[in-house]
Amino acid sequence: MRRRVLAALRTAIGVPLFFIFTLGLASYLIVVAFVRPHHPYLDRVIRFWARRFMGVAPIELEVVGRDRVDTNRQYVYVANHLSNFDIPVLFAALPSRIRFLSKKEVYKIPIVATAMRRVGIVKIDRAAGSEGHVQINKDIGEAKSHGYSLIIFPEGTRSRDSDFHRFKKGAFRIGIANEMDIVPVTIHGTWEVWPPDAKMFFPGKASVVIHDPIPVAGLRTRDIGEVRDRAHAVIEETWNELKAPTA
Repeated sequence: MRRRVLAALRTAIGVPLFFIFTLGLASYLIVVAFVRPHHPYLDRVIRFWARRFMGVAPIELEVVGRDRVDTNRQYVYVANHLSNFDIPVLFAALPSRIRFLSKKEVYKIPIVATAMRRVGIVKIDRAAGSEGHVQINKDIGEAKSHGYSLIIFPEGTRSRDSDFHRFKKGAFRIGIANEMDIVPVTIHGTWEVWPPDAKMFFPGKASVVIHDPIPVAGLRTRDIGEVRDRAHAVIEETWNELKAPTA
């Protein structure tokens, strides 16, 4: 009971304060991005936001495998998706300069939308049809030209039951088309902190395991399914290990 009361108070106070903080930081990013577009300093500001977001819960983060990727290369990071905390957790955990693919709904907040566009976040509009795909490909190409890696959740949405689900092909098509190696990433613990549709969040621990990159050099469209299945298997194996009860 005490835990739920504290969680309710933390959510009621923390969410409005963090929203105001986010608006202020977004305004700052807009100015900085105008003066110093795509400068590495923007990444430090975004990571600062991510750590503050995690601190609202708070989340204790454990990261394994940072040394498996080359920070001078660009990747498509593919991860399982459990919670709204996944994005800040990945910004804090991954060593690359990263951007993510964001649903159009997030762009309904004017200041935040402008900041996201200025720093190179890729907008996804699934209802836009072929024109939307053209724009996404253009935005991904621009993100790559500025040296960013991408975060994509191949499940398409957050898990509603805390389990691990099938992957769609889009992320792997992007990786192969842009010659960006695929890096599987396993996330565990964020669902317990803030499940989808929950009214409040709880303190907790999150684990992020960065796996070895899957090379895409020389691969073609016909290889998408094989790469997808390989990434899924890697993440699933670690996911099952992390969720197994400890003795």
